[in-house]
Amino acid sequence: MSVDSLQVWLLRVTRGDAMIALVLQIFIIVLLVVVTNFFLRRLLAGLEARTRRTDTPWDFALVSALRKPLTVLAWILGLAFVGHLIDAETDATLFELVAPARTIGVISCLTWFLLRLVRNVQDGVIAHRTSRNQPADRTTVDAVGKLLRVSVLITAALVMLQSLGFSISGVLAFGGVGGIAVGFAAKDLLANFFGGLMVYWDRPFEVGDWIRSPDKEIEGTVEDIGWRLTRIRTFDMRPLYVPNGLFNTIAVENATRMTNRRIYETIRVRLDDIDKVAAIVTDIKGLLAAHPEIDQNQPTIVNLLQFSVSSIDILVYTFTRTTEWIAFHEIKQDVMLQIAAIITRHEAELALPAHTVNLQDHRVAMSGPPVPVPG
Repeated sequence: MSVDSLQVWLLRVTRGDAMIALVLQIFIIVLLVVVTNFFLRRLLAGLEARTRRTDTPWDFALVSALRKPLTVLAWILGLAFVGHLIDAETDATLFELVAPARTIGVISCLTWFLLRLVRNVQDGVIAHRTSRNQPADRTTVDAVGKLLRVSVLITAALVMLQSLGFSISGVLAFGGVGGIAVGFAAKDLLANFFGGLMVYWDRPFEVGDWIRSPDKEIEGTVEDIGWRLTRIRTFDMRPLYVPNGLFNTIAVENATRMTNRRIYETIRVRLDDIDKVAAIVTDIKGLLAAHPEIDQNQPTIVNLLQFSVSSIDILVYTFTRTTEWIAFHEIKQDVMLQIAAIITRHEAELALPAHTVNLQDHRVAMSGPPVPVPG
């Protein structure tokens, strides 16, 4: 049944009362939108639940992104049709805005769908590769997703302006002239923006990396790299927000990309145990050469370093295979305890800070009778 046929039938039912016929027509259209929306939501919910169990992330990303925008689009089209009917019957100036509002609504729903699709694909790719124990480059995925979202928003804005009767060429020309003024006014914002681009391009660090800067008090795990700020979680679990432009002017140390961790200790033995130092050094070298967690491809140094005031200093310099912080300290503890056992086995002792004071007999001249000094 066409709209004209429905209108003629309603006029016949209402015996020519156009107002009642219009109200009934609006009621029927709204009812159809409600019913359609109900079944549409049920259908999409079922499809979303089914695609969630598939192996590929693409179908779920598509259905999940389509679910909310499509139901809103149904309401926009239904209400726009109702507004068109009222405009045709009343000729009210207000309802002339129905067509532009419908255009904006349709473009907004399409933009909403594309933004949700990009986000779902972005999350789906990372989750899919993680579930298969494959490396997931979150930084690259985030960068591509942000570029796609910005492209969608700019395209939607231009299409919306063109649909409303504005000249895109004029807008672009204004943007070119005004861009110079905006550049001077927002130079810090642009510096942070291009700083973020350089981080994505040069890749000094990625999401999840542990970084620190010797130039600034910056140290922690990278949680997010935005267009303006990078969020770093410090080791006391506080968020640290660093402007991206700062990374163009400071040195950044990426601890996550280290190949080994270093044990660099000075073992102090008593001066009285000088005759046992050579044997102790030999045994420590043997310990490190046989230890399964010490990387033999890296330099290992165990030598007498120097004679201190109250000790003989032995340098222990070696590298562990692991870079994990907790595992490193477990290995270091094991090595240090075994070194202590070697020193004890050679009947030597670790040196403690000590000071020797030599006292000599002397007499002090005082006013008065002399005081005898014992001894």
